[in-house]
Amino acid sequence: MLWELIKMGFYKYVREVWKRPKDSLGELYKERLIKWRQEPAIIRLERPTRIDRARALGYKAKQGFVVVRVRVRRGTKKREKVSGGRRSKTSRRWKVLRVNYRYVCELRAQRKYPNLEVLNSYWVGKDGKHYYYEVILVDKNHPAIKNDKDISWIASKKNTRRVYRGLTSAARKFRGLRWKGKGAEKAR
Repeated sequence: MLWELIKMGFYKYVREVWKRPKDSLGELYKERLIKWRQEPAIIRLERPTRIDRARALGYKAKQGFVVVRVRVRRGTKKREKVSGGRRSKTSRRWKVLRVNYRYVCELRAQRKYPNLEVLNSYWVGKDGKHYYYEVILVDKNHPAIKNDKDISWIASKKNTRRVYRGLTSAARKFRGLRWKGKGAEKAR
């Protein structure tokens, strides 16, 4: 009982630090961003950077769980300009891609690790050029995952490739599925 109270207090303080990382972490935050910029765009981590957020989203420090940090460019999300060979009317870039950066990171992580399943993701930082997200992936074929009553649901066939079907939290958000009731008619 006492350990539960101490643990809850720890996560509360970690959450407070991550509300304003520039102010609370200071130089450490800047150093991390500089280091992250030099690393590959998708990198597997030993442990989550934000343990409070990862635990809240279902992460457990056991076999079968993988945490990946993904870097994505900030800025416009317009479609790429088509290369020549068409008249100017058809080469215009009208549509803006209506997906959020977190979902883009989940897609990229899934593409890099096709044998794993995306559980969830969370924000860890941004600089002038990039956003950084950490994606929690689960190995649904691992015995530790199949025997865990909290996460074994992800091993069922109906949760195969859930990120591509827009079933993750980030995808449901941009699809407008979080809002209910009056005023939500135009969300989708």
